[in-house]
Amino acid sequence: MTDRVDVLVIGGGQAGLAAGFYLRRAGVDFAIVDDQPDGGGAWQHGWPSLRLFSPAKYSSLPGWPMPPQPGEPFPTADHVVGYLREYERRYQLPVHRGVRAVGVRAVDKEILVETDRGDWSARTVISATGTWSRPYVPHYPGQQVFAGRQLHTVSYRGPEEFAGQRVVVVGGGNSAAQILAEVSTVADTIWVTQYPPRFLPDDVDGRVLFDVATQQLLARRNGVPAAGVAGLGDIVVVPPVRAARDRGSLVAQRMFSRLTTSGIAWPDGRTEPADTVIWCTGFRPSLSHLAPLGLGRVDGHIATRETEAVDDGRIRLLGYGNWTGTASATLVGAGRTAKQLVTELRAVAGTRRG
Repeated sequence: MTDRVDVLVIGGGQAGLAAGFYLRRAGVDFAIVDDQPDGGGAWQHGWPSLRLFSPAKYSSLPGWPMPPQPGEPFPTADHVVGYLREYERRYQLPVHRGVRAVGVRAVDKEILVETDRGDWSARTVISATGTWSRPYVPHYPGQQVFAGRQLHTVSYRGPEEFAGQRVVVVGGGNSAAQILAEVSTVADTIWVTQYPPRFLPDDVDGRVLFDVATQQLLARRNGVPAAGVAGLGDIVVVPPVRAARDRGSLVAQRMFSRLTTSGIAWPDGRTEPADTVIWCTGFRPSLSHLAPLGLGRVDGHIATRETEAVDDGRIRLLGYGNWTGTASATLVGAGRTAKQLVTELRAVAGTRRG
């Protein structure tokens, strides 16, 4: 049997919940399917010390502000998980858990979503599956011969297991800086980056980053230069990162060219021994379920106009980054993008009825 709704949301993390809030408020017939047994999205899989880049009151989904976490100016992953689970209950969002979407197909005027727990039919599908399930590790010569351990951010659980080791942390973003900050308290660390890391000023956090992204978007829409909003930096100096910087642990070297049996090597012949390499090298969008549609791509992404797939306007993408809405991979950004998305869907529905 096939269940039918007007809108089906694939993914019950922060972006899917934000979409659900506005769909419910608009009176739309919808459902959310998610492959996880519990709520919390990708945050439930992060390492224990992972933190938001903004205070709680600036990191909320629509409708209900995130409560502050006592003693923590930047809430931890566990606090975010608790907030998302309570948010889902608070608004009684129709999330069907343990349901994995395996294929999305166009069937006449409907979209058929095949899952491992039965099929769904909808007029519109909002894909909000995020990126956590697709960790990216670049290829470097010698990865197969390196005798030590290699792991990606997704497998990192804390610094204790690296005590006394020599650890290489690869990556120039926030995850690399946060992981390096705590691993360097128990291990001898080497930080390597493709480009010199750029730190935000100490008094700048995610609030400013979102404002900057918004200004850039408005400037692009108006066809004017985004003067005064570029070049701030990439890494938010949360308290653990500041402490690591102050003790001299956040000194980056340029990227090595290959791994050896016992460590890493640079083009000039210099080598360093290593027991572990932690790849903090990001993620790719988890979109294999959309493959049957054969949607066109631009710059490696599905071609979109804001959240709308160019090749099929019945497919919307939410929460994957700036190419699907300004700062849409953040809590507050997901909410703002979801609001615009649902507003557009209501306008389309009104035109259809007319």
